[in-house]
Amino acid sequence: MNGIIIINKPTSYTSRDIINILNKKFNTKKIGHTGTLDPLATGVLVICIGKYTKLVEKITAYQKEYIATIKLGIKTDTLDTTGKILEKDDNINVDNQVLINTLNSFLGESMQEVPIYSAVKINGKKLYEYARNKKNIKLPKRKIKIKEIELISNINGEITFRTLVSKGTYIRSLIRDICNSLNVLGSMSSLIRTKQGSFDINNSYSLEDINNNNYELLTVKQIFNYPIHNLNEYEYQKVKNGNPLALNFQNEYLILDYQEKTIAIYHLENNIYKSYFML
Repeated sequence: MNGIIIINKPTSYTSRDIINILNKKFNTKKIGHTGTLDPLATGVLVICIGKYTKLVEKITAYQKEYIATIKLGIKTDTLDTTGKILEKDDNINVDNQVLINTLNSFLGESMQEVPIYSAVKINGKKLYEYARNKKNIKLPKRKIKIKEIELISNINGEITFRTLVSKGTYIRSLIRDICNSLNVLGSMSSLIRTKQGSFDINNSYSLEDINNNNYELLTVKQIFNYPIHNLNEYEYQKVKNGNPLALNFQNEYLILDYQEKTIAIYHLENNIYKSYFML
């Protein structure tokens, strides 16, 4: 079994839980996801199966769109409402224009501190292991980019916004930084990943769909809008052995077909097309 499937991850499941379920359903261990979602979060989890696991790194790098909600008045150790409450304030109101201005101030590139409750490794240990053992450690920072951010609602102590971000952006950390900028207490109460690259939640499948065999595996041609080159017999023999090709194209990637069947994706390097992904 080879292909890509978009899962609409339900709340309370880890990304690893979803992989384990699909391992059993599809009777294969060759499955990978392309970007962890916290148990609290829901939405787009792109799953690569079989040979398509070679595309995990490429798809993981795609920009992601989220709809997030901040619950005002509480600060927790995990930066979301599943954590231990550290501080409370029952009387918080944020002016809409101040909020919009603050959200807009986060547009562009910045260095973001990784949350302590995350799987990022320092000295061979995951950060959440340090947190659980109550050990202090300097948290690393990563360069991120907020490409779009807009207010959806600000009502009854909850702020909901939509944002489009680069790989590696932690929305919990973004919310922490937004609240610090507003000088208020707040933690993430919900998170929906609505898009990852061109993968959209409207084209995703629930676990119930999977269980009922109501799903479609996506192929290379459905995923990538790359030009298609039909191989002749000589070119096919070269590609089958993983050899480069000199082709009259200037596109960064090409889909290679032979007898109406997709064989590979080739990547342009120094005016020569080289193997990137083989089927």
